[in-house]
Amino acid sequence: MAEGGYNIQSRNTYPDRMQQSQQSASAGEEELATKTLHIQSKRFYLDVKQNRRGRFIKIAEVSAGGRKSRILMSMNVASELRDHLDTFNEHIRTLGEHNPNNQQLTEDGRLRSALITRDDRKYYLDLKENDRGRFLRISMVGINTPRTQIALPAQGVEELRDTLNNLLEEFGNEDDKEASKLPESKFLRVGNKNFYFDIGSNSRGVFLRISEVRANFRAAITVPEKSWPRFRDNISDFILAMDKERNNALSTEDKSRLNSGNEDKSSVPQSSFGENKK
Repeated sequence: MAEGGYNIQSRNTYPDRMQQSQQSASAGEEELATKTLHIQSKRFYLDVKQNRRGRFIKIAEVSAGGRKSRILMSMNVASELRDHLDTFNEHIRTLGEHNPNNQQLTEDGRLRSALITRDDRKYYLDLKENDRGRFLRISMVGINTPRTQIALPAQGVEELRDTLNNLLEEFGNEDDKEASKLPESKFLRVGNKNFYFDIGSNSRGVFLRISEVRANFRAAITVPEKSWPRFRDNISDFILAMDKERNNALSTEDKSRLNSGNEDKSSVPQSSFGENKK
């Protein structure tokens, strides 16, 4: 089959693919399709897999030296990634030729960025430029998982977008209907703390994840949708109780001031008009 087609497996270029497939099968995963991209000196493998939770995509980067990096994503994240890749590709087209001596670059060489937040993971997309060229770095960060990333040469962004689009069209995006109904994430900053409110879904249903993030610290709680009303009612009770307490405190303070004013008036000596009369 021609390069870039489905179910391409080469023992010479990726010797452990068969072993990985066997491991996936033993872990309850089924491989539905594989696509291979050759971009400069790198190979990228896109695998569509399925387990008891549903379908997902794994993107693996293999460098010329054999070093491997992988990121995983649900089908709905893959759909968002495809849309972002389209935007990045349009931006790349507006850029001129790469100039190794470009003095107008930012300190980190960043040209454009985007963020995808879904469930307990965040995906950072950073288009960068250095003296060797332009590339798109896609990083995956989870609450309990280490950061992993792949780096895609800029000229491969369009090809990756088209490949993802083909996979999504053939294998569908089962999460799209549900995901489209979910509210957008919200963000709140209080002092030096950032709070993220993310709505997600999995095989057990819809949930709200509240994350508290500050320097060198991150914590999160997950609230199932069925518990949202009780969660809301408890917060409302706290708000009402604190409002009542403050109102009572203000009333007590006002009464104290009023009584203090009355006492001051009663302590004023009576006018001695009678003595003046004498």
